[in-house]
Amino acid sequence: MAAMTLDELVSQLRAAYGQALRTMVLYGSAASGQQIAKRSDYNVLVIVDALDAAQLTAASAASRAWSESGNPAPLTLTTAEWRGSADIFPMEYADILERHKVLYGELPVDGIRVDLKDLRLQLEQEAMGKLIKLRQGVLASGNDVQRQLELLAASASAIMIIFRALLRLHGVTPPADNAGVSAAAAQQAGFDAAPFQRVVAHVRNETPLKPADVPAVLSGYLRGMEQLVGYLDRYQAPG
Repeated sequence: MAAMTLDELVSQLRAAYGQALRTMVLYGSAASGQQIAKRSDYNVLVIVDALDAAQLTAASAASRAWSESGNPAPLTLTTAEWRGSADIFPMEYADILERHKVLYGELPVDGIRVDLKDLRLQLEQEAMGKLIKLRQGVLASGNDVQRQLELLAASASAIMIIFRALLRLHGVTPPADNAGVSAAAAQQAGFDAAPFQRVVAHVRNETPLKPADVPAVLSGYLRGMEQLVGYLDRYQAPG
């Protein structure tokens, strides 16, 4: 079965939601041209006037086809929820506001603001959660280098989101390229960017990692995330 395209998703959700649909936005790496074929998700925000069971059922076929094409289900909010949830999802909101492409309608941004205290809290939670998942993945790998390599590649996208949030916490606009994001985040938090940059180059098929390189890269990757978590735990906002 052919993968669903963005145009098909827009068309089918317009039919499903009808007049209730207000906005569809592509955000994240795909919106800025930094997606990696077969590795990057296409993240879509959908805003509607209201959501009930009948509307969700009508949209479910399109959302399922989109998920089966390898993408996360659309982030679907009512207009009121979109306007009131920046404090709950500050990392996502910061990413959407900075990097998005409108697919339908218009993104309402007036009055939407990401509070740095909210951003710091979610960032610390996400970084610690990712470190725990990485450790679990290493334990589950059974010392299989190929599985460890897959773990590194699969984690890269989520870690770049964490790094971008770290830079925004410091008032820094993240670079467009993920290697630059890694370098800037490492400078802020005091860890070695090299393992993350090597994984970025691997997933872009620029410089694939060799099996013999994986243990050292994985070790540096874990150490860098540990240092980031420690930095965020100690972080004090200026003033």
